[in-house]
Amino acid sequence: MVIIRSILLSFRRPSCNPNKYFYSTIMSARTTNPTKMAQPSEYVVRRVDNITKSKEDKRLYRGLELVNGMKVLLVSDPSTDKSAAAMDVNVGFLSDPKEVKGLAHFCEHMLFLGTEKYPNENDYNKFLQEHGGTSNATTYMDHTMYYFDIVPEHLKGALDRFAQFFISPLFTESATDREINAVNSENDKNISSDVWRINQLDHHLCDPTHPYNTFGTGNTFTLKTSLKEKNIDIRGELLKFHDKWYSSNIMCLAVLGKESLEELESIVLQLFASVKNKETIGDRWDKHPFRLDQMGTIVYVTPIKDLRNLNIAFPCDDYIQYYKSAPTNYISHLIGHEGPGSILSALKGRGWSNNLVAGQRTAIRGFSFFSISVDLTEEGMKHVDDIIKLIFQYLNMLKKEKPQKWIQDETRDIGNIVFQFKDKESPRGYISNIVNNLQYYPLEDLLSAPYLISDWRPDLIEQVWTKLTPETARVALIAKAYETMCTETEPWYGTKYKREIIPIKTLQEWKECGLCEEFKLPAKNEFIPTDFSLYERIDTELEYPLIIQDTPLTRVWFKQDDKFLLPKANVMFDFVSPMAYLDPLNCNLTHMFVQLFKDELNEYAYAAELAGLKWELINTKYGLILGIIGYNHKQHILLEKVMEKLTNFTINPKRFNILKENYIRHLKNFSAEQPYQHAVYYLTVLLTEHSWSKQELLASTDQMTIERLEAFIPQMLSKMHIESLVHGNANQERALQMVQIVEDAFTSTLNMAPLLPRQLLLNRELKLEDGCNYMYEKENQVHKSSCIEVYYQCGLQSKENNVKLELFCQLIQEPCFNILRTKEQLGYIVFSGVRKSNGVQGLRIIVQSDKHPTFVDGRIENFLDSMKSYIEEMPEEEFLRHREALAAQRLEIPKQLVALTNQFWSEITSQQYHFNRAEVEVAQLRTLTKSDVIDFYNDLLGNDAKKRKKLSVHIVSTADGGAGGITEAGKEESENKPDITNADIISDITTFKSSHELYPLVQPYINITRKGNKCKL
Repeated sequence: MVIIRSILLSFRRPSCNPNKYFYSTIMSARTTNPTKMAQPSEYVVRRVDNITKSKEDKRLYRGLELVNGMKVLLVSDPSTDKSAAAMDVNVGFLSDPKEVKGLAHFCEHMLFLGTEKYPNENDYNKFLQEHGGTSNATTYMDHTMYYFDIVPEHLKGALDRFAQFFISPLFTESATDREINAVNSENDKNISSDVWRINQLDHHLCDPTHPYNTFGTGNTFTLKTSLKEKNIDIRGELLKFHDKWYSSNIMCLAVLGKESLEELESIVLQLFASVKNKETIGDRWDKHPFRLDQMGTIVYVTPIKDLRNLNIAFPCDDYIQYYKSAPTNYISHLIGHEGPGSILSALKGRGWSNNLVAGQRTAIRGFSFFSISVDLTEEGMKHVDDIIKLIFQYLNMLKKEKPQKWIQDETRDIGNIVFQFKDKESPRGYISNIVNNLQYYPLEDLLSAPYLISDWRPDLIEQVWTKLTPETARVALIAKAYETMCTETEPWYGTKYKREIIPIKTLQEWKECGLCEEFKLPAKNEFIPTDFSLYERIDTELEYPLIIQDTPLTRVWFKQDDKFLLPKANVMFDFVSPMAYLDPLNCNLTHMFVQLFKDELNEYAYAAELAGLKWELINTKYGLILGIIGYNHKQHILLEKVMEKLTNFTINPKRFNILKENYIRHLKNFSAEQPYQHAVYYLTVLLTEHSWSKQELLASTDQMTIERLEAFIPQMLSKMHIESLVHGNANQERALQMVQIVEDAFTSTLNMAPLLPRQLLLNRELKLEDGCNYMYEKENQVHKSSCIEVYYQCGLQSKENNVKLELFCQLIQEPCFNILRTKEQLGYIVFSGVRKSNGVQGLRIIVQSDKHPTFVDGRIENFLDSMKSYIEEMPEEEFLRHREALAAQRLEIPKQLVALTNQFWSEITSQQYHFNRAEVEVAQLRTLTKSDVIDFYNDLLGNDAKKRKKLSVHIVSTADGGAGGITEAGKEESENKPDITNADIISDITTFKSSHELYPLVQPYINITRKGNKCKL
């Protein structure tokens, strides 16, 4: 997967968190028992054990610099249930040869497809799959990262296979030719994505002699067609690229495992000390990609979706060496602030914009950009010059006020708190996030560098903002309104654009714009927590949430944290109202209420978010869900404000009209989403008891008025049931106090009436009949790729059925990817797994392809048919490995308080209350035999299974070059399309749904009285 770093980092929200060798001896170490190796000093130049870490971090760390130049971070965590490793190679697609665009990305793909020691193409992924592991890789502009996780017992085996990527890849001819198609499919997926198109346009418009002027993903043309014309051998280029750049001295490795630091070090030296040091010097680009004559310009861009954005980019230096003072973070914190006196506050007040993000982006070795991006309302489109003027006036205010040490101190304090009480992350995420830091930071500061600010350097802050001038600005205006004027075309994505020089008069006006009295520095943040004490732990034997209050109006679940022991809590409220999803209009009104409310509260709550106290309000089919998560010290203050605003809400007419127009555009823009998203969506519409379609929602937006919304809000809020979960650093008294804040707010302003138990029932799922084969087809006019989702319904969820289906999915996951994607090259997106919805489950297989869905349908059926013999012939020990891999996956312990909260909350909102589901189902799983899985297949999934229930959704591309058309390449596959005359075509969703019965709801796992009744506990 190639990633343009500006896509990932594109804008940072203001945050305190703003990177003569002994070959013969080393080679022999590969086959030596690590416990009998020579002294580590022969392989290690430097060992660092004093890495700064959080006080709450119980893991042990060691940094190494190996003789071959590789930097290594070892992390010992005896309590981990997953081990992980990541390798960062300091080369990316900016180092592609000019004549082979996409080579770095292609090399990343090819490394997965066999090495000299493990020549089978799928050996690495198969090994991981059989031992509960996953893997991925990403190509950035200046580095490439590979990572995996696995059950701890098999870390060494995975590392051995992983190390061969960097020692002896095969790059076979057959795999080379096939994988070009995979890269091309990946590129096709991105062609209609506005994020990718705008980033590629940025590359296109820079100095054509600069390496930034490139196309990093690659496609069939760059990796095959054009090379044949030049008699360039792609495999030879791969070998040269790997031989030049995959050098140990520009590689960084991070490994986390159960083993001690000494054991991890021994394993790493045995496997990675033999990676060759070719004394490669990583590329650095001190020259900025945009010349002075390319600045002071404005580019008009036609997007695929109906977007309206204004982006301003300034050239910026690479400030990574100044991580202890983080000057760019100081500026992004202020420009991107959303409180009173901010740029965003002024823009919203004028009705010109709704969102603003700012910060350093595309920070690679030698240069970066400082970018400011705002969305535009219809009125804002008329005031682009005025918006840019306001931004420069805010910069003038900052320059006038000079850098303020108290602001830096505040962000420093927040950073210290975040680092001190940092949540534990999943091993794979943690290691992959940290490995690139090895390239930039001293080993001692590796963990703390992104968080801790110790130096006050106002000179660097001023140095940064003096470069943010009108003359160096590059402005991009992205909107459908510019379509007629966009007469130029970017070659790789076909983006229509028009570049012009900004008039000198306009630049002068921005330069001499003076000050705006509205702008001021933010107030001191009163939400920064100061009390980090933990509540006395009680009821330590209670492992799961307990009901501590149950009335007709409110049910309260409580679980004191006894695992993470951090000064944090998560407070969740489910406000259930049958009004919320009664019809499409009510659904729209509920959405508008939520958006207006969040918009209204944003300025106040933004300071809390900066201080690590987040809140969210979302609308669901059943009403509203309110969540407040983070440091518990001042949660009640934020909750009181939220509830006071919620129950006394008044509509701002200007904001209503702006957000309504935003919502309508959002509904319309769904047509430009990826085909696989359409397939998933239409399957949900087909199978869910009540589900309003995008078209139905859009049709009812005409009825959305301020008057209707004003009448609707009290109706919805006055007849509800409230279910709450308080989980974390709290006791029962504190939990009830938080819930009382909510109850008091509702009862003091609204005449609340409880709901009947029948009004609290959940949606049900359509029950397909045995032996059915349905097909639903929709067109997609935007993307070149088509998509199919095939769903085989397997009945109600239960302990026995759950584990049989999950084990079957575990067994076929790797061969599904290997056969349909790697071998048959059907498409870049290939997925198989369990679909669970409304208490019903089934097998889903999704393939997004340039081939017609009916053809892919046949290949999926062929694959599924082959899985019976595949499982029957599977050696028993391999079957047991898969079974234990699934068990390990299911028993994986949540690494963060919020992850465990989500597990509990999911059981509560689904009304199943199966809090120890993983333990119970894994016990059942471990009783399953191969015969049980085969019987399950024969009963529900096999081609001749009497109880087979199949529903496929076909999303057919009608875009130019899409799979819906008959091209030369498409003629053969059209002739090989399976006969779908035996499929029942769904022509009308309502008719289809009305002709089917519904499954019953899954009953609660525990003995519990239905909500809405007053029960005795």
